[in-house]
Amino acid sequence: MIDASLEIQTPFVDEIRRDSIQRIERAAMVGTDKAAKGALGQIRLEMRGRQLGGLGNALGMFSDLKKGHVFRRGAEAFSASAGIYLRSRSERTIGAIISYTEGATITARNGRWLWIATDDVQRLVGSGSERRRLTPALWKSRGLDSKIGPLVPIRGINGFPLLVVKNVGVSLAGKKRSVKGLKKNGQPRKGQFARELVVAFYAIPRTSREKRVDLIQIASRWAGVAADYINEELRKGR
Repeated sequence: MIDASLEIQTPFVDEIRRDSIQRIERAAMVGTDKAAKGALGQIRLEMRGRQLGGLGNALGMFSDLKKGHVFRRGAEAFSASAGIYLRSRSERTIGAIISYTEGATITARNGRWLWIATDDVQRLVGSGSERRRLTPALWKSRGLDSKIGPLVPIRGINGFPLLVVKNVGVSLAGKKRSVKGLKKNGQPRKGQFARELVVAFYAIPRTSREKRVDLIQIASRWAGVAADYINEELRKGR
């Protein structure tokens, strides 16, 4: 009689088991990392496509692959994760992200009206991280009341208030955001003509923002793709 039994030493079995677990952990980390990167890329792409500019750059992604380890749940279980987070601390940016991914009705924080700059005046002031959308308060604090002229309140035909600037120059070619103060002799600058009155801001009581990017839908899609990435990574080791 021939004995064909095979004796396997426990240390060898333990080594195979450790290697297998490490391969699975690695595959899980790589798969979730790839899925999060894909989700972030799609979010940014959709935000640009829906005229939200670089708003998606305020989002970042994290993963256990970047940390270099999984989260262990006892001796026999672990979890590997990755996700998207909001890395900006700017209240304006946070508000914009929420508005365009959840929808929102925006009202004035102080006072009754939201003031919107018209196409005749500049839209932004400042530079770099200090760049801000022009408001009546910034008009004064940035010295535009001296460079161009003080804001004068009047009432529009719909009963809502307007803020106008008087005796200024605007582009002869009809270019937007061209308002400038007149020269000291009261004449317009080169390429401009004088206007007695230009509306700088109009007021509205509130405005709505529709959801433009569905984060839940994108996250669900890429969570499903993560399993494919994990299986793909496991097949590489065969």
